[in-house]
Amino acid sequence: MKDYEHIVIWLDYFNKNLKKSKGRRLGIEKCVFDPSLKELMDATTAAGFKITESDDKVRFPKRPFVRSGYIVLPKESSKTKILNKISEKLISKRSKQSR
Repeated sequence: MKDYEHIVIWLDYFNKNLKKSKGRRLGIEKCVFDPSLKELMDATTAAGFKITESDDKVRFPKRPFVRSGYIVLPKESSKTKILNKISEKLISKRSKQSR
């Protein structure tokens, strides 16, 4: 049965290497190259969201041949707004690491 109180955020939503047809959900300027699940979890908590569940041994449905990961969050606003907030933190953390 579908859970309407939570949303699933896949790692592939933020992968700059993927086309939108392969699972990327944001524009290229809002994504990073090959994000890790730990980076996603850190960015999500920095954006002020509470992670209820995570798994790194799953496969994204549009790319069943590659291992990916996801996190589950309580649904507080629209998925697009949540993705944009997480994306901002992910990019800022990645730019701090490259300095």
